[in-house]
Amino acid sequence: MASTRRDWLLVTLGACVALASCGKEPAPPAETETPEGGPDVSVEETVYGQMPDGRDVHLYTLTNSKGMRVKLIDYGAITVGVEVPDSDGNVTDVTLGYDTLDGWLGSPSYFGATVGRYANRIAGGTFELDGKTYELATNDGENHLHGGEKGFDKRLWDAETVETDDGAGVRFTRTSPDGEEGYPGTLQVTALYTLTDRNEFKVEFTATTDAPTIVNLVHHSYWNLRGPANGDVLGHELMLHAHKYTPVDEGLIPTGELKPVEDTPFDFTEAKPIGRDIGKVEGGYDHNFVLNEYEPGKVRLAARVHEPTTGRVMEIRTDQPGIQFYSGNFLDGSVTGKDDVAYKKHYGFCLETQHYPDSPNQPDFPSVVLRPGETYKHVMIHKFSTE
Repeated sequence: MASTRRDWLLVTLGACVALASCGKEPAPPAETETPEGGPDVSVEETVYGQMPDGRDVHLYTLTNSKGMRVKLIDYGAITVGVEVPDSDGNVTDVTLGYDTLDGWLGSPSYFGATVGRYANRIAGGTFELDGKTYELATNDGENHLHGGEKGFDKRLWDAETVETDDGAGVRFTRTSPDGEEGYPGTLQVTALYTLTDRNEFKVEFTATTDAPTIVNLVHHSYWNLRGPANGDVLGHELMLHAHKYTPVDEGLIPTGELKPVEDTPFDFTEAKPIGRDIGKVEGGYDHNFVLNEYEPGKVRLAARVHEPTTGRVMEIRTDQPGIQFYSGNFLDGSVTGKDDVAYKKHYGFCLETQHYPDSPNQPDFPSVVLRPGETYKHVMIHKFSTE
């Protein structure tokens, strides 16, 4: 797990301890040096708390030279905070979540989670693969949601700090055994979370399997670019690079159609406030949008959000075919989060790049089947700026 930067820090700390034991005043530590050609992003690791079985949960804090900070934990490969400056340079955490591990352990809302083995919904909790029917947990009414009763968001992952060509971060890994939550095949999963000095927060998923299975991994942060203590997100201006969406039934399962967004409340092809047409959508937005220009492996713009009072902008790029836009409809004030803020309806929104919901049961949707010898890949890049 040790990087060049961490080795330097350990040497520095050891020197300070030695000086103190000789009765000398230790010199103040110098700023962490970045290896020549390396990224100007630091990673700090601390113990965040303990699991009920006594295993340590670690917090990783990524900081760049622009004042942006990302905090991650190895429980659930969860993003516990993303702090970004506004147009005046004021830095605020723009995600929903909790102040302590206990909150994350008991969370019903998937705040910041890495979700799998299959994110979003599968109708009836069943799917057929190669002529065999598989039964999954029905943890969302009669449907399967976000990997089941104990999905990837409720597991302790292995973790190591890393440096990349343009940033630094944490590589989370775990093995999902054959039959876990009803899914076939042993799945080897990697979730690489990195921060760059260009204020990019990158999420890169990969997975391999030893038997045919289905995979749809998702990053599930709730965003509020004003900061969640400052009210709802209905004034955020959203653009989605999508000319179609997938209509749903009363259980939020896609009907199989791809409908144009033109002349509907789902038209975000030009930026508009989230709240402008939300009253025309029963229950609010919780829909998959069909992203334009999909080609496997091609990363392109998916969404852009502008918060006018702070000037913060978040752009999302991905190689996935869809993006789920959720407007925080089920938040009702019963969950108390960071800084004792009660998260009320529409206090956060999600933009989850993904394959479409219920794809295993929809033959006309892009395939989510992963077979031995293949590698599942998913790239999601959040870029923050101001205007």
